[in-house]
Amino acid sequence: MQNTQNILADANYIITNIIADNMPTQAVINALQGYTFNGRIHLIAIGKAAWTMAKAASDYLGERLVRGIVVTKYEHSQGVLPRIDVYEAGHPVSDENTIAATQKCIELAASLTADEELLFLVSGGGSALFEKPLDGASLKDIQYLTSQLLASGADIIEMNMVRKRLSAVKGGRFAMLAAPSHVFSIILSDVLGDKLDSIASGPVVPDKSTVQDALRVLEKYNLNLTDLQRENLLVETPKEITNVETVVIGSVRTLCEAARKHAELLGYNPIVLTTTMACEAREAGRMLSSIAADVCNGTSNIARPCAIIAGGETVVTLKGQGKGGRNQELALSAAHGIDGLDGVVIFSLGSDGTDGPTDAAGGIVDGSSLAMLKGKGLNIDKILADNDAYHGLEAIDGLIVTGPTGTNVNDVSVVLCR
Repeated sequence: MQNTQNILADANYIITNIIADNMPTQAVINALQGYTFNGRIHLIAIGKAAWTMAKAASDYLGERLVRGIVVTKYEHSQGVLPRIDVYEAGHPVSDENTIAATQKCIELAASLTADEELLFLVSGGGSALFEKPLDGASLKDIQYLTSQLLASGADIIEMNMVRKRLSAVKGGRFAMLAAPSHVFSIILSDVLGDKLDSIASGPVVPDKSTVQDALRVLEKYNLNLTDLQRENLLVETPKEITNVETVVIGSVRTLCEAARKHAELLGYNPIVLTTTMACEAREAGRMLSSIAADVCNGTSNIARPCAIIAGGETVVTLKGQGKGGRNQELALSAAHGIDGLDGVVIFSLGSDGTDGPTDAAGGIVDGSSLAMLKGKGLNIDKILADNDAYHGLEAIDGLIVTGPTGTNVNDVSVVLCR
């Protein structure tokens, strides 16, 4: 179908350019240009975009940067940086390398004096990549709790509400370790509403959540904690921090704005539906496909050509044993509602390039996707029931594979109708 082929090319163009527009390099430099350092500068960067952010800071600061540490996800480092030690560790579940790298960060922070400054660069993924269990707890305890949270359907704010209370470096506690030095924190947000105390579980910002909030999450998702973890959960986190200045440089809003801009350049009428989509992934896919069907059937007041954009972070409640991520599940579930429609493409993309525990960034479908699955003897409902969107999309060439992008500002889903 020629019309669909043209839209697939448009989708690939939009995907490439929204990632390019949301690379944090210039935004980090802009933030540094607006800040005056008054002492010797040290750097710590955590998260999936840590290397990219640290590279920008290193290039800008030059020899003013005394020493730095980067902690990022496996295969997210892009090489050696001057005066900076780079560590890779486990994500979405912390591992031994996480603990070792975080200990290096603690030692650096504890060595700082009042006439030195810490540049703290934060991006999504920091909750798993930056971790030291509170005294008496073990890495296995943290891993088990994280696995429960990931499978429960809890959103990122709920997850981090619990995780920060069981950590020696989250929930504002790392700021205490860095005192009396001053901390300038540059944050690339992957949390809806840019809630600072939830991004990477808020290592250097006051925690707005309470013990009661965390206990409600435990009850809501029936989480199992050890006796020690329950004791630690009852200890309140820091509510006032005076040695930190923070600036947010990117978020899902900039991701949606890039999608809007590039869709418009291609001749689409762009509509940003929401920047706070936070429902089950397959429900989001069904909703977006229903909008596409209405547009194609002429029962909508939205006219072709149009681009309907939704940003946020959906969730998947794991019930099967398959492989996938929230963006892949969203895209595959959308295939039902656009079956047989010409001139329609729906894609969903994780801006960091890694959707769930896979090598794909997301998924893309069109009006022929469901028929292609059936032609290969695959049942879409069984695939979704097993949370196996990766293999379903792989069978019809519907995976979006970008590799690690160097940024992390949530997810974006786009419906294109020509």
